Amino acid sequence: MIAKQILVIDDEDDIRKLIQTCLEIMGGWKVLTATSGSEGLLLAQLSQPDAILLDVMMPDMDGLATFENLQANQLTKHIPVILLTAKGRAADQAFLAKTKVKAIISKPFNPQKLADQVEVALR
Repeated sequence: MIAKQILVIDDEDDIRKLIQTCLEIMGGWKVLTATSGSEGLLLAQLSQPDAILLDVMMPDMDGLATFENLQANQLTKHIPVILLTAKGRAADQAFLAKTKVKAIISKPFNPQKLADQVEVALR
Protein backbone atom coordinates (compact mmCIF):
# COMPACT_ATOMS: atom_id res chain seq x y z
CA MET A 1 0.00 0.00 0.00
CA ILE A 2 1.30 3.46 -0.90
CA ALA A 3 1.36 5.92 1.99
CA LYS A 4 -0.87 8.95 1.70
CA GLN A 5 1.10 12.15 1.27
CA ILE A 6 0.39 15.38 3.13
CA LEU A 7 2.09 18.75 2.78
CA VAL A 8 2.54 20.73 6.01
CA ILE A 9 3.07 24.47 5.48
CA ASP A 10 4.12 26.23 8.70
CA ASP A 11 6.83 28.80 9.42
CA GLU A 12 7.57 27.44 12.93
CA ASP A 13 10.24 24.70 12.94
CA ASP A 14 9.11 23.06 16.19
CA ILE A 15 5.47 22.91 15.11
CA ARG A 16 6.40 21.49 11.69
CA LYS A 17 8.56 18.77 13.25
CA LEU A 18 5.87 17.90 15.82
CA ILE A 19 3.18 17.67 13.13
CA GLN A 20 5.45 15.58 10.90
CA THR A 21 6.18 13.13 13.72
CA CYS A 22 2.51 12.85 14.74
CA LEU A 23 1.24 12.27 11.20
CA GLU A 24 3.97 9.80 10.23
CA ILE A 25 3.80 7.69 13.39
CA MET A 26 0.09 7.83 14.22
CA GLY A 27 -1.41 8.43 10.80
CA GLY A 28 0.90 6.57 8.44
CA TRP A 29 1.31 9.67 6.27
CA LYS A 30 4.32 10.54 4.15
CA VAL A 31 4.90 14.15 5.23
CA LEU A 32 6.40 16.90 3.09
CA THR A 33 7.13 20.23 4.74
CA ALA A 34 7.39 23.84 3.61
CA THR A 35 8.47 26.84 5.68
CA SER A 36 6.47 29.49 3.80
CA GLY A 37 3.41 29.99 1.64
CA SER A 38 5.46 30.46 -1.52
CA GLU A 39 7.52 27.31 -0.86
CA GLY A 40 4.29 25.45 -0.12
CA LEU A 41 2.70 26.56 -3.40
CA LEU A 42 5.68 25.25 -5.36
CA LEU A 43 5.79 21.95 -3.45
CA ALA A 44 2.04 21.46 -3.87
CA GLN A 45 2.35 21.83 -7.64
CA LEU A 46 5.35 19.51 -7.90
CA SER A 47 4.34 16.77 -5.46
CA GLN A 48 0.52 16.77 -5.77
CA PRO A 49 -0.08 15.70 -2.14
CA ASP A 50 -3.31 14.05 -1.03
CA ALA A 51 -3.91 16.91 1.44
CA ILE A 52 -2.38 20.12 2.81
CA LEU A 53 -2.20 21.23 6.44
CA LEU A 54 -1.74 25.00 6.30
CA ASP A 55 -0.84 27.43 9.08
CA VAL A 56 -2.90 30.64 8.92
CA MET A 57 -0.45 33.06 10.55
CA MET A 58 2.83 33.25 8.62
CA PRO A 59 5.03 36.17 7.57
CA ASP A 60 5.11 37.35 3.94
CA MET A 61 2.24 35.26 2.52
CA ASP A 62 -0.21 34.17 5.22
CA GLY A 63 -2.25 30.98 5.10
CA LEU A 64 -5.38 32.57 3.65
CA ALA A 65 -3.41 34.14 0.77
CA THR A 66 -1.67 30.80 0.24
CA PHE A 67 -5.06 29.05 0.18
CA GLU A 68 -6.38 31.56 -2.38
CA ASN A 69 -3.34 30.91 -4.58
CA LEU A 70 -3.84 27.14 -4.27
CA GLN A 71 -7.49 27.54 -5.31
CA ALA A 72 -6.58 29.79 -8.27
CA ASN A 73 -4.14 27.23 -9.70
CA GLN A 74 -5.56 24.43 -11.89
CA LEU A 75 -2.79 22.09 -10.66
CA THR A 76 -3.58 22.53 -6.96
CA LYS A 77 -7.22 23.58 -6.56
CA HIS A 78 -8.38 19.96 -6.13
CA ILE A 79 -6.10 19.31 -3.12
CA PRO A 80 -8.03 19.32 0.19
CA VAL A 81 -6.76 21.96 2.65
CA ILE A 82 -7.03 21.95 6.44
CA LEU A 83 -6.18 25.22 8.19
CA LEU A 84 -4.15 25.25 11.39
CA THR A 85 -4.64 28.39 13.48
CA ALA A 86 -3.89 29.85 16.87
CA LYS A 87 -6.56 32.49 16.21
CA GLY A 88 -9.91 31.41 17.55
CA ARG A 89 -12.64 32.11 15.02
CA ALA A 90 -16.19 32.50 16.26
CA ALA A 91 -17.36 32.17 12.68
CA ASP A 92 -15.43 28.98 11.82
CA GLN A 93 -18.47 27.18 10.41
CA ALA A 94 -19.54 30.20 8.36
CA PHE A 95 -15.99 30.54 7.04
CA LEU A 96 -15.87 26.84 6.11
CA ALA A 97 -19.21 27.12 4.33
CA LYS A 98 -17.95 30.04 2.20
CA THR A 99 -14.65 28.42 1.23
CA LYS A 100 -13.41 25.04 0.15
CA VAL A 101 -11.38 24.58 3.34
CA LYS A 102 -12.01 21.07 4.69
CA ALA A 103 -11.57 21.93 8.38
CA ILE A 104 -9.90 24.21 10.88
CA ILE A 105 -7.71 22.72 13.61
CA SER A 106 -6.88 25.03 16.52
CA LYS A 107 -3.42 25.53 17.99
CA PRO A 108 -2.40 24.35 20.42
CA PHE A 109 -3.54 20.95 19.20
CA ASN A 110 -3.35 17.61 20.98
CA PRO A 111 -0.46 15.73 19.30
CA GLN A 112 -2.06 12.37 20.12
CA LYS A 113 -5.31 13.34 18.37
CA LEU A 114 -3.90 15.22 15.35
CA ALA A 115 -3.76 12.27 12.94
CA ASP A 116 -7.37 11.36 13.79
CA GLN A 117 -8.50 14.98 13.36
CA VAL A 118 -6.90 15.06 9.89
CA GLU A 119 -8.54 11.75 8.92
CA VAL A 120 -11.97 12.94 10.06
CA ALA A 121 -11.58 16.24 8.20
CA LEU A 122 -10.71 14.47 4.96
CA ARG A 123 -13.65 12.03 4.98
